[in-house]
Amino acid sequence: MKKFLYITDQDEYTDLSFIGALFEKYLSKYFDMNILYFSEFKSDFEKKDDKRFILPKKLKKNLLDELSNNGIDINSYSFIVVRNDIELLKHILKRKIRHKYKVGFRSVFPRRIIKLQEDEASNQKSFFDIIDDKIKTFSETALINECDIFIPSSSYMSEIYFQGVKTKTFVIPPAIDPEVLHDNIQHVEDYKRFFYAGTLDKFRSFETILEAFSQINNNQFRLMISTKDPQYAKEMLSDFENLKNCVEIYNAQNKEELLDLISKADIGLSILPDVALFNCATPVKILDYYSSAVPCIMTNNSNNKELFTDNKEAWFCNFDKDSIKNKLEEIINLSKEEVAQVGINGQNRLLEVRNYEKLAKNFALELNLL
Repeated sequence: MKKFLYITDQDEYTDLSFIGALFEKYLSKYFDMNILYFSEFKSDFEKKDDKRFILPKKLKKNLLDELSNNGIDINSYSFIVVRNDIELLKHILKRKIRHKYKVGFRSVFPRRIIKLQEDEASNQKSFFDIIDDKIKTFSETALINECDIFIPSSSYMSEIYFQGVKTKTFVIPPAIDPEVLHDNIQHVEDYKRFFYAGTLDKFRSFETILEAFSQINNNQFRLMISTKDPQYAKEMLSDFENLKNCVEIYNAQNKEELLDLISKADIGLSILPDVALFNCATPVKILDYYSSAVPCIMTNNSNNKELFTDNKEAWFCNFDKDSIKNKLEEIINLSKEEVAQVGINGQNRLLEVRNYEKLAKNFALELNLL
């Protein structure tokens, strides 16, 4: 069985549901997998188990030599894939001919672009930032073109942010694990429970969603919010006094806690501003919602419409106060059975087209053709 090394840009304690499902579980059926994580706190290399290695971040610069010094045979790998980190990719490409492995680059979300657009939203972007971004994009594209395969998280991301990439491309989007589905716990109250998980900031304009909720003239809903910054959520809510008794704020510490909260909701919220950055990939939280058969209101964009059918497997909505308010009222007036059926339909759709087991099989076939 060929050996495969996946070099993450994450530490060992990050939520690793994507890596665990695709790389540890399903790709292991086709390759002898090793996955490398990094640690801020450890001072020595650690072999966690047969699959996982931990390397101190301070040793990243000479990563391959550090692995070799700890008994890892670099020549044994047929494939090495780097996640997001361009500097690590540069290091891996330099040694490609010596060790005769194939190189892949996995781009999950263009973080540099996120920073640039967040700065733009807060009026902090300068002309020099724009020039610097163009230079870095050119450099990154050149490095990706030295790879044997490019692995973006959506075709839209590739088209928008990596137009100059000519190397073979295989899209691996976020998906659901067919072996890890969760029950949707139906609460007894008549009102609908809406759930939002994720970051709250100016760029995501969550106050637009709060404005829409604040204009609904009934109390037949509850809004659950799980965010890493509960204080910021409370500050946002202070402007909406009439929502005070309708909103619950949580800070889920891990994936298990988050999925437990989601399973108690009726409808997930994934409505984001209509900008290229958000439109280019499916948010992971949509997959979290549907793994519990919780249907989702989501942005009305091409990426989502390619995946789901409106009013059958999800609800699409434009990102403005009136559109969101009207969509919320429409859903509140549906029966609980009608809402639940949309969740079941959406989950079945994902099991058909966004399924880690199927993705792993197709990816393995593609790699073996390199």
